[in-house]
Amino acid sequence: MTMRVTRIDDAEPFDPVGHHGVGPVRLQGGESTPTTDFTVVLSHYLPGGTAELAPQVSETVYVVLSGELVMTSDGDEQALGPFDSVHFTVGTLRTVENRTHLPASMLVIRAVD
Repeated sequence: MTMRVTRIDDAEPFDPVGHHGVGPVRLQGGESTPTTDFTVVLSHYLPGGTAELAPQVSETVYVVLSGELVMTSDGDEQALGPFDSVHFTVGTLRTVENRTHLPASMLVIRAVD
């Protein structure tokens, strides 16, 4: 199969450790798709939603789609808005936080080791 479509209604929700007020769904990768080298996740952060300090298990890119999310790593804090992106290398410690009163959405593209 050369093209595989995942409809948002069929995307697999899951509950990652250390995430609070976050509703992610797998768009590609994981057990429900044949993707082998990376995963693509859509994460919705409610106001006050956070991803606790944790190391990146693999190379990861975050793309904010809507709202604003604050990324913190190694003492550097950056507020990212729509279509801003950030790249994290393996082992980088980071936090993610929605400090606004509106929801925020982010695409997470992660290499699979």
